[in-house]
Amino acid sequence: MLDDFVVRAALAGLGVALAAAPLGCFVVWRRMAYFGDATSHAALLGVALALALELPIFAGVLIVALSMALVVSALAERHVSTDALLGVLAHAALAFGLVSLSFLPGRAVDLSVYLFGEILAVTRADLALIWGGACVVVGLLAWRWQALLTATLNPDLAHAAGGNPRREQLVLTLTLAIVVAVAIKVVGALLIAALLIIPAAAARPLARTPEWMAIWAVILGAGAALGGLQLSFLFDTPTGPSIVSLAAVFFVTTTALAALRR
Repeated sequence: MLDDFVVRAALAGLGVALAAAPLGCFVVWRRMAYFGDATSHAALLGVALALALELPIFAGVLIVALSMALVVSALAERHVSTDALLGVLAHAALAFGLVSLSFLPGRAVDLSVYLFGEILAVTRADLALIWGGACVVVGLLAWRWQALLTATLNPDLAHAAGGNPRREQLVLTLTLAIVVAVAIKVVGALLIAALLIIPAAAARPLARTPEWMAIWAVILGAGAALGGLQLSFLFDTPTGPSIVSLAAVFFVTTTALAALRR
């Protein structure tokens, strides 16, 4: 069955949705959208590093994404203006990544694959990485769920309860880097942050508790992945952007329904 590229593409989309959606809830709650942008844009530097050192793409992207996330976290703790900082880092990382790729000798690099993803070219090895990464992300979030939630909603309460908000921030940083590394081939560096944020934002009007918001985010993310794949076949459109476009439609729909109920 896995010899069918459509099945592999569908499984890859589901794996990325499973990893990105619950993490995206914390990105939305903590207002870390630009944080996700900076980390995902740094993925191109990771691609250049991997190609230059002949490493697996996953390894290069994970190293650079994790480094970027740690740098952003450290600077934010020093009370540097986070919106300006993240804007600078996001665009600088993207530019340096593109420039670095152009310097690779003797390699014809298809930038569109890394910018917008190529889900239809997912291999068995890619599937193993995507689902392995998704299991790690879901496992970390499930293990630290209550501590992460408390540190997100009320850091002072987390301190009083004996928690360590900085440690929970590091857990989120690690999971974000893993999601970026596993998602780059599916939706590309430019659209990873969108797949993190949009399903979670679309799930917010449907849920009364944080747990249900995460569940709805997974459902909507999976629906966007499978539906966007189907739409790309029907209308011959790029698959990654089709997935994100359908997620945006879900967001508009749930937001409109919530407004009508009010």
